[in-house]
Amino acid sequence: MGCIAFLREKFRPKGGPCGGDGGHGGKIIFKVNPQLGTLQDITLKHHYCAENGANGSGKNRHGKNGKDIIIKIPPGTIIKDAETEQVLKDLTKANESYVVAKGGNGGFGNARFKSKRQTAPRIANDGQEGEKLNIELELKVLADVGLVGFPNAGKSTFISKVSNARPKIADYPFTTLVPNLGIVKYGDYQSFVMADIPGLIHGASDGKGLGSQFLRHIERTKVLVYLVECIAEEIQENFKTLQKELNKHNPELIERPSLLLLTKSDLILDEPGEIKKMSKNIAVIQISSVTGENLNEAVQSIAKLIQSQTYDPEVPAD
Repeated sequence: MGCIAFLREKFRPKGGPCGGDGGHGGKIIFKVNPQLGTLQDITLKHHYCAENGANGSGKNRHGKNGKDIIIKIPPGTIIKDAETEQVLKDLTKANESYVVAKGGNGGFGNARFKSKRQTAPRIANDGQEGEKLNIELELKVLADVGLVGFPNAGKSTFISKVSNARPKIADYPFTTLVPNLGIVKYGDYQSFVMADIPGLIHGASDGKGLGSQFLRHIERTKVLVYLVECIAEEIQENFKTLQKELNKHNPELIERPSLLLLTKSDLILDEPGEIKKMSKNIAVIQISSVTGENLNEAVQSIAKLIQSQTYDPEVPAD
């Protein structure tokens, strides 16, 4: 609040108004920290309140401004208005920040109201209320390549062999419950980021198996890599099902440069010839993450897809 005060000094018994202004309230700021990978650090605290500004005081002393609250978030975080679902900001760059709620302005002291007609005003302003807002945070991982496949298709094993990622690997469905990111190095000083999302099932685009939550993480990727087991009875049908789920979630996804990897080739003797004729636009490579068969060829093919196009996926409207 602004202050009402008058200067009283020796030899100046009526020195005039000297009430200072009140301080501004603090702001709530989100700032990207590239070292963070999840929103786990802020899940336990749901309410944030910045500091109030201090009241003004005599001798034209301005009240102290309230301290800002800076909330650190990982790159790829989308800030939404919880009531309207409007996207307020999409923070993707390191150290990028956004003020989600501003503090109120401090009130004027009576010194501000002095005029020729009113030399001794006895009025001051109250400080303004700060902004209040309910928001939702959504994290979409930032990666160059997204791995898509059914549970137990070999995605986690593949990313663990070609990158520095160390996901949990087991022989039961939905071993992977959260996206895993890995940096794949190829050539001299060249690399790309690969994202392994949890396995999809039929109806994933409608939310089955938490599919709609997982599919969000590949919306930013430049290249999609489909993984289908060689030992599956209907390889072609499984591939079409994956594409159908992606198309239902976001039709732009199936237009992205893609590669089909047939996994677990060490478990079969004959190469499935029908796959080679399945799609003219998508190359097919048969791999084995256990024996290392064609892993280097797969990495080089993915790198060429990234280098051959300049696609920059936009954030889809929610």
